[in-house]
Amino acid sequence: MEAANEPGTRRKSPRAGRLLAIDAWIDSALYEASFKASEIWENLTIFFRRFRVSGWRRGVFEILSEGFTLGTVGAILLLALAIPAFDETTGDWKSQGDFAVTFTDRYGNEIGQRGIIQRDSVPIDDMPDHVIQAVLATEDRRFFSHFGIDFLGLFRAMQENMRANSVVQGGSTITQQLAKNLFLTNERTVERKVKEAFLSLWLEMNLSKKEILQLYLDRAYMGGGTFGITAAADFYFGKGVKDLSLPEAAMLAGLFKAPAKYAPHINLPAARARANEVLTNMVQGGYATEGQVLSARLHPASVVDRGDVKSPDYFLDFAFEEAKRMAQKSGIHSMVARTTIDMNIQQAAEEAMEFHLRQFGKQYRVTEGAMVVLDNNGAVRAVVGGRDYGTSQFNRATRALRQAGSSFKPYVYAAAMEHGLTPETAISDGPISWGSWSPKNYGRSFSGRTTLTTALVKSINTVPVRLAKDYLTTAPIKALTEAMGVESPISPHKTMVLGTSGMTVMDQATGYSVFANGGLAGTRHAINQLVSHQGEVVFDYERDAEKPHRVLTEKSAAEMNSMLVQVPEWGTARRAALPYIRSAGKTGTTQSYRDAWYVGFTGNYTAAVWMGNDDFSPTNNMTGGSLPAMTWQRLMTYAHQNVELKPIPGLEQPFVDPALIAKAQAEAAKNPVEASAPVFERPALLSAATSRVLKEISETFRNAQPITFPPRPEALSALEQPPLR
Repeated sequence: MEAANEPGTRRKSPRAGRLLAIDAWIDSALYEASFKASEIWENLTIFFRRFRVSGWRRGVFEILSEGFTLGTVGAILLLALAIPAFDETTGDWKSQGDFAVTFTDRYGNEIGQRGIIQRDSVPIDDMPDHVIQAVLATEDRRFFSHFGIDFLGLFRAMQENMRANSVVQGGSTITQQLAKNLFLTNERTVERKVKEAFLSLWLEMNLSKKEILQLYLDRAYMGGGTFGITAAADFYFGKGVKDLSLPEAAMLAGLFKAPAKYAPHINLPAARARANEVLTNMVQGGYATEGQVLSARLHPASVVDRGDVKSPDYFLDFAFEEAKRMAQKSGIHSMVARTTIDMNIQQAAEEAMEFHLRQFGKQYRVTEGAMVVLDNNGAVRAVVGGRDYGTSQFNRATRALRQAGSSFKPYVYAAAMEHGLTPETAISDGPISWGSWSPKNYGRSFSGRTTLTTALVKSINTVPVRLAKDYLTTAPIKALTEAMGVESPISPHKTMVLGTSGMTVMDQATGYSVFANGGLAGTRHAINQLVSHQGEVVFDYERDAEKPHRVLTEKSAAEMNSMLVQVPEWGTARRAALPYIRSAGKTGTTQSYRDAWYVGFTGNYTAAVWMGNDDFSPTNNMTGGSLPAMTWQRLMTYAHQNVELKPIPGLEQPFVDPALIAKAQAEAAKNPVEASAPVFERPALLSAATSRVLKEISETFRNAQPITFPPRPEALSALEQPPLR
């Protein structure tokens, strides 16, 4: 009792006792749980010891375990890659729209069709058996037994390719090819193949085999500007698919692999050889006996004479989209479109592109190119969207966004001209930093103060950056670029001044055409007139199109042209110099040499050329002043033959100084790449003055009053007729 009353001692409260009890219970519970877990773990360990293997068996199980882990991770990655592809399936992917358009060139010659009216699609059940059998025997013999991906067929194709030491047989099923045609592009990447595989499974789950085959036969490109086997039967043989003979069916079935290569109106011997392979496939696949196909081998199919002119398919795709936009509100869906294409220039553009890629593509490690040619009145004269439409229908001229590099600089300089600077304004070419960004010149050197003309002609990097940083900001540059007709999304980031934004070839040609038009924009068009089959004019460019509007002052346009004409004369594009007439333009090369551009114009035409690789792999040091400039020069030399040469707006001296051309050619001759074949000559054309006179004469005759003749007298009687002499 005395101890309890000593100072400093306290009685424990009931609350503290309860807390101690709780603490003790928690400790006890944790201990018991830990003990129980240890006991369970020990029991599990003892149980799994029964399955412990040693020696070679352990190695097998380790490999299987790692394989299962890696397979699970791979499946997750594949699914992550495929998810974006399924977004394409959310729209009305079955519909092609109900537009059907027949296209003619600028002179009224038919050049192709686009669109399909669904009633023109022949059901599979109505097609002859040998048509379906020829397709299945060649494209997918196990079509009705696999689930979208044929692993046996893939293994067989790999064996055949290894045996031949080249790619002689494909492993893609009809379902995979349909998935690519409906949702994807022809780019050769792992990502595309993964998406294709998942979409094939999706198609198999959502469509019947008959529906898949029907869509494949209706949507596949068959050469000659035709899509679908029904249109191909009419184009090549002038008959319906129901009336196709076995030799004709075999020839059409052979087109699915490479329609441009085996198109019979272009290369009939190759088409017949391919048809013979199809007949062999039918025998090997059990669809026919050798005796049944013997007559087809002895009497191969002949085709309707369509001439040997290639269909301008990339242009037709672009013009078809334009036609659909124009006719959207008219309610008329079957039309004839008179386009702006000049087939002579189109063929020259294709030839120039293919010539340089074939001659120097391996040396520069470049495989693809695209080109657009505009008349300076805005008419689209040629579109080259790639080397082979049959291999890849992806239009690199209108859909591919590629960094513009230094070919974007004229937009920066044009904004500077609009803000009061002149070609003689001196700007420092020295080290510059914009935040953490410190751009360098191509040669890693600086030249001090220099005029804007010299900076543009020599493609100095620091000067346009300084213009944007100290004089303009990026906002007016972006606004002017868009006002000049560029539809590609232009980034407002500071690096945009050196062409880091992706642009299409069509947009580049459209933008530069403003310089060629003296500052006017809004003239680009691919269709002059849309007419229904009943003669109703749905669209007329002269009547319905918006009038050109000014986006650059005449002074600014003239100043820009005075600088750009010097680029081919003593700047980075000397290989693009034309004889006798001054041209203007700008080269462009992107990081790691992934993209090379030359965009230029004369008083007559504007053309943009891009070269690179679809997989964005670097080229072998290819610059815009090499193959693109050479391709542009080859095309433009042809295009300006036998035409009335027009000067570039604002130039005091429209024709070239022969001394400058001689100097440029001498410099170019030092490079062996310049030793290209001579340019083929263009057929003689009427001059603009002669064309105007002939049009006036034609209009006079058209508006003239009809000639009336007096009524014919009654036939003379036999007695009144004069005697024969």
